[in-house]
Amino acid sequence: MERSSGVLLHISSLPGDGGVGSFGKDAFQFVDFLAQTKQKIWQILPLGPVGYGNSPYQCYSAFAGNPLFIDIPQLVSERLISKKSVTDQQFKAKKVEFERVGEWKTTLFREAFSEFQKNFKRYQDEYHTFMRHNSWWLDDYALFRSLKTKYGESVWNTWKKKLILRDKYIIKEAFSELHDDIDFHRFLQFLFFRQWFKLKEYANSKGIRIIGDIPLYVSFDSVDVWANQDIFLLDKDSKPTQVGGVPPDYFSETGQLWGNPVFDWERVAERDFDWWLARMHFNLRMFDQVRVDHFRGLESYWSIAAEAKTAVIGEWLPAKGYDLFRKLKEQLGTLEVIAEDLGVITPEVEKLRDDFSLPGMKILQFAYGSDSSDGNLPHNYTSNFLVYTGTHDNDTALGWFNSIDKKERKFLHKYITGSGKQFVQNFMEQAWSSAAFIAIVPMQDVLGLNTEARMNTPGVASGNWTWRFTWSQIRSNHKVFLKRITEKYNR
Repeated sequence: MERSSGVLLHISSLPGDGGVGSFGKDAFQFVDFLAQTKQKIWQILPLGPVGYGNSPYQCYSAFAGNPLFIDIPQLVSERLISKKSVTDQQFKAKKVEFERVGEWKTTLFREAFSEFQKNFKRYQDEYHTFMRHNSWWLDDYALFRSLKTKYGESVWNTWKKKLILRDKYIIKEAFSELHDDIDFHRFLQFLFFRQWFKLKEYANSKGIRIIGDIPLYVSFDSVDVWANQDIFLLDKDSKPTQVGGVPPDYFSETGQLWGNPVFDWERVAERDFDWWLARMHFNLRMFDQVRVDHFRGLESYWSIAAEAKTAVIGEWLPAKGYDLFRKLKEQLGTLEVIAEDLGVITPEVEKLRDDFSLPGMKILQFAYGSDSSDGNLPHNYTSNFLVYTGTHDNDTALGWFNSIDKKERKFLHKYITGSGKQFVQNFMEQAWSSAAFIAIVPMQDVLGLNTEARMNTPGVASGNWTWRFTWSQIRSNHKVFLKRITEKYNR
């Protein structure tokens, strides 16, 4: 890795008139902003179609994209949607209204699908190429979403028994019965990936690499679990017997109970890691580098009884991440993978990370709660890391600074002085000046925003993931400062 820096900003947080960030002109303008300030990295969150709670870490598929990110003006310019159909919608500029935006865009997508069918010859070759490369996951996904619509969005293990068990005759019947809706979902994925790769190509042309994000677990209500029930710990009624999470930690006294089904690693290995390898290859084609969220769960994972109310009681069980990465390395050679190695990290987890030369993560907000030996303090780590002022799970730097107690603030001031927005800039500069190969700052910290701009609060079920910025919030001094520290510290 070369010494570099970048900004963490999810697609949904981009500006624009459509109520949610998209792959449209504002995304291209953000790439220009990164290039102007000498950044080389754009890090985003998972891009999958979100379910209840709108969390990008709880998606209906580990492969599909979220149609909300499809840019409407591009579809108008291709005459798939008429200009008069795109009526003026008054969406909030600084907050995503997921439900309203979803309803509005779905109506427009239906019109686009109708036009697409009428003018199919225009897209025929491109669409068939897309299907040839993606039908291995897309057919199941499109069927899954169509069945969810048919059954009132209910969870898949409440459907008819033969559908739950994927009886091949029933599946064939469902494909026939729901073919139009299935084709609609295939069409949305065609649009999504078409626009995504256009944006990625532009970013790469400007010298910007994109870091994607892979959640360790998948949502129970996902096509991945429905279509691969044997690689998850489920009972005879297709309900999870054990679920994932983490024990009590920095974020929560009762731990984090995520509720995702955990992998049956013995069965994953028996299948020669096929699902995991497909997932890794797919993401490494979509992005220039990927961060594996909760990386430590690939060495051992916190297994909690499905009926538990908190994550306090559980047990660490072994995973087979070593075998997985060995296979992946045999296939790819170089692994463009980042280990999110936060939380309780054991020597075994460090060995898994280091044996495959994977960079880890350091968070400055975690560095000032103890003493000068803290592993998150820049003088205590080496270069093979990414350093962050904070992540999507942290408060903003300013919000964090305003909330810490006197003891932590006193220790912090041994290293970083100032308060308010001056502190935030000094905080960023400490990350940029560190030995870490890569320094990343959330866009909220670039803008010096307070707690109201926080992206996610772990353990809080609703109200997350909605933050957006507007172009008017970027002042010339923000650009000047970001460019200056990037040049000053050889990034």
